[in-house]
Amino acid sequence: MKPPITLPTSTVARNALVLIAVVAGGAALYWLREILTPLAMAIFLMIMIDGVKRSIEDRTPVPGRWAGAAALVVVVVGFFASIAFIANGAFGFFTDASDISSRIGPRLDQIILDGSHLLGIDAAPTASELISRLDAPQYLAMVARQAQGVVTGAIFVMIYLGFLLASQSGFRRKIIGMFPERTARGEALEVFQRVRGGVEGYLWVQTVTGAMIGAAAWLLMRAVGLENAEFWAFVIFIVGFIPVLGGAVAGLAPPMFALVQFESYWPALILLGGLQAILFVSGNFIQPRMQGDNQNIDPVVVLLSLALWGQRWGVVGMFLSTPLAVMAMAVLAEFKGSRWMAILLSGDGEPYADADETPPPGPKRGRVNPPQGKAG
Repeated sequence: MKPPITLPTSTVARNALVLIAVVAGGAALYWLREILTPLAMAIFLMIMIDGVKRSIEDRTPVPGRWAGAAALVVVVVGFFASIAFIANGAFGFFTDASDISSRIGPRLDQIILDGSHLLGIDAAPTASELISRLDAPQYLAMVARQAQGVVTGAIFVMIYLGFLLASQSGFRRKIIGMFPERTARGEALEVFQRVRGGVEGYLWVQTVTGAMIGAAAWLLMRAVGLENAEFWAFVIFIVGFIPVLGGAVAGLAPPMFALVQFESYWPALILLGGLQAILFVSGNFIQPRMQGDNQNIDPVVVLLSLALWGQRWGVVGMFLSTPLAVMAMAVLAEFKGSRWMAILLSGDGEPYADADETPPPGPKRGRVNPPQGKAG
């Protein structure tokens, strides 16, 4: 019988400390979620502002200060415009002139009846009977709390963002104070560049592919005659930033709404098949070509990260799950003791490119080389 592997005491103690630290960190993330989620979203927006600013500087003769102001306006206005557009679109389902809301009850009754006949059920309940079994006041109160939480969270995000932007001026002095030696400072800046490049590359890919999917879905929904096609196209674009679940929402929500709008089932079936085809082509042909080495994350890690951050931070955690995984991989890869974890997180066993590799131009590639200029 082969004897068991004996580990040094120091290794066992270190692994135990790491496990305890991970459990304690996860508990702290959950307990402090109301504080940390707006801060994480503000950092996310700040990275977006920095990327838009550098893009403006590279493509236009606008000075850096004005480019930063323009990037700030674009991101902040886009953030609030997205919330307002989705809120108005959802509210419009109950107030538009098409009277779809008045047809929801009878149409649901017909759908339930047809489904019951298909399954061989004789006595099918009506939609009113099913709704009466639910605690409607409780669900309405929950929706009201969620809406209030979105407004409050958006305000806190803007407050955090303002303070983060104000503290940027002292960031370089803090780096110099934390890493007096030029070599250590260069390594720290290299980690920062990798993290920033990975997140920006992910944002670029998801934004472009989301816009393409949204545009194709809008054309399909307009061809079928689905009302509020613009709203659904924008929802498809937004949920595209949520891995796995985003595709499910994009492919199922419009067909379900079509079941209520149309008397026939064919428009819903056409939408279901067409949206699934669009998502299949994008997920299997377009996105992999655009991502390249930018999102070198194992698919299992993407799923686990979605479940973990969704359970810790809710919808905000779902949006940030993949960028947080990219950031974790970039940081873990820089330390000898944790590099094995970065290798497990990566998709090909290489957490980042070698220093002598030259990334192609454009924002596709998130893994960048160390800064070439002086670090101090």
